[in-house]
Amino acid sequence: MLYCRSQPFKICNICIVDEDFDSVSVSQGCLICLVLALGWALASYVRNREIKIMRRKMKEGNSLAFLSHDINDLEHSKQANLPRVTVVMPLKGFGEHNLHNWRSQITSLYGGPIEFFFVVDSVEDPAYCAVNSLISDFKDEIDAKVIVAGPSTTCSQKIHNQLVGVEKMHKDSKYVLFLDDDVRLHPGSIGALTVEMEKRPEIFIQTGYPLDLPSGTLGSYCIYEYHMPCSMGFATGGQTFFLWGGCMMMHADDFRNDNYGVVSGLKDGGYSDDMTLAAIAGAHKKLITSPPVAVFPHPLASDLTFSRYWNYLRKQTFVLESYTTKVNWIMNRALFTVHCYLSWGFVAPFFMSSIHIAAAFCNYSNGKSPEITSCGGLFLTGCLAVCTTIELISMWNLTRIEVHLCNMLSPEAPRLSLASYNWGLILIAMLVDNFLYPISAIRSHFSQSINWSGIRYHLRNGKIVQIDRSKDKGPLYTDLAAKHLYNRKGSSPKVSFLGSLARSWAHWRQPKKYDS
Repeated sequence: MLYCRSQPFKICNICIVDEDFDSVSVSQGCLICLVLALGWALASYVRNREIKIMRRKMKEGNSLAFLSHDINDLEHSKQANLPRVTVVMPLKGFGEHNLHNWRSQITSLYGGPIEFFFVVDSVEDPAYCAVNSLISDFKDEIDAKVIVAGPSTTCSQKIHNQLVGVEKMHKDSKYVLFLDDDVRLHPGSIGALTVEMEKRPEIFIQTGYPLDLPSGTLGSYCIYEYHMPCSMGFATGGQTFFLWGGCMMMHADDFRNDNYGVVSGLKDGGYSDDMTLAAIAGAHKKLITSPPVAVFPHPLASDLTFSRYWNYLRKQTFVLESYTTKVNWIMNRALFTVHCYLSWGFVAPFFMSSIHIAAAFCNYSNGKSPEITSCGGLFLTGCLAVCTTIELISMWNLTRIEVHLCNMLSPEAPRLSLASYNWGLILIAMLVDNFLYPISAIRSHFSQSINWSGIRYHLRNGKIVQIDRSKDKGPLYTDLAAKHLYNRKGSSPKVSFLGSLARSWAHWRQPKKYDS
């Protein structure tokens, strides 16, 4: 029986919750859905505006609009005057999509002088032989080499690889572009980033963002859902406060001269390259921009399990534990609190709505009058369903536009499609991911250590203070792309999600015993 207003309501004589609280919870869930829908709608507008510009240029006779809006900029005289760019790609492991991604990077149609550095920590890394083989296929067509950086001692291995690559860059390089090995570039991406840097010298960093292509597993859809809210901050078409480490173009002199402490800030205990550089940009009021064409296809592993998704989420929440300044620490704590509140604030209304539906079904089964089912409960449930539908439509629309934009920017590549997207699984992934995020964030806060690609990092006061390495104690594969991390025989043991949580709990309780 249900009682209205400030009375608790019951399902089959079991007291559940106060209805005023329920009303606030569901209303909050509706508001979160609508805010997300609005954010994705604005992001869709920015990306779609770029599509319209490209279409108009094509109608005007510029068939190479995917490279440049002004076809005159593609003349040899102008291309020859483009500045030198050094592309640094820190590598770890080798997986199913790496060759395609690397090929898209080194076959860029950038007209100026350019060099590519693939940086690994040792020759034992499977990426070492794979990328050497790829470079040999192109022989003298490109300026590319593999650099062995050695193990890091004061920062994360990725940052160490990046800094070693920067040390090797050509003395005339004006810009350095950091790319992750899971970035699939468009032919004109490097040119678009460079031209924007030339137009606006005040830009400190240019960045982009990936468009996840789920493989069909729940884990891959959870990662897609996790990245989608962040896409709003990168679809501004200009200034942004967000930074993605997978694509960052910066002034080479900032590294040569350690301007604003970019080198020392990364080298001295740096864990996350993008979080550290974003903090430096904020402290010195430097400009970060994200051009509308900087959206890159990111195919996820075909066998991406739920346990690998959980490991990835752990790494993402652990990033908030690293910081460079007190202000940076405050910002991370605020982001931690807001994200946790909104995540469970999104999930709770669905739980409350399921109670209302169960109550209605229970009363209907007992032959009771519909009038006593709830006092507005089913109405709120209906509102939540409508708002969730609006949110999903807005997410679908942004994904559709970004897929179309990627197809236009890479006309030679296989066509991307929304046909494989399962929107029922996406709704489930939204609930699962938002439920697990606070758990992962709290776990990261109290652990202060993380295993990243077989290397365990320990933090203190936001910086790395200890690095433990052992092939035998780390995973055989990375999380998103199922990349082999080591040249060794054997297969990765299948670990369930519950098993992964059990291992995390065991390490939390006794970290030294677990690592030994």
